[in-house]
Amino acid sequence: MDKLKLLVIGHGRHGKDTVCEMLRDMYRYTFESSSKFCSKQFIYNQLKVKYGYANEEECYADRHNHRAEWYNAICDYNVPDAATLGREMFAEYDIYCGLRNKREYYAMKNTGVFDKVIWVDRSDHLPPEGNDSMSLEPWMADYIIDNNGTLGDLAFNVGQLINYINPYDTAQC
Repeated sequence: MDKLKLLVIGHGRHGKDTVCEMLRDMYRYTFESSSKFCSKQFIYNQLKVKYGYANEEECYADRHNHRAEWYNAICDYNVPDAATLGREMFAEYDIYCGLRNKREYYAMKNTGVFDKVIWVDRSDHLPPEGNDSMSLEPWMADYIIDNNGTLGDLAFNVGQLINYINPYDTAQC
């Protein structure tokens, strides 16, 4: 059975990459952060002169200081087809980690680009992201993973979710 195409969303620093790493390490899903993917595809080339980045890694490491600018660059990349980046991500990976734009979400949902959406929540510890860099909301997800406890709690929650949504994919490495 093929792996489900998973869209993992949530506010900045709420643990999306950690959830994806667990899915990769425990269930052999493949992923790359959408920010890393976009940095390599086009953002580094757009911003290297403006911010004096020496290389793509430096650009990626500085992304949190320019979240709205990155958000807008990704939105522009997806014109006229808002599902472009999603199709590119899923052509290479099982998981798209980090979508933040509702226009792109609806375009991918309406064209069947992904199978399930997972929201990662750490709202007991961190504030939500501003509207200038995030237009998705928890209700848009099929499932919500609670990341307000320990890493062990998170791993348990990820396992429970995978056992529920894809019981044929429970063999851990």
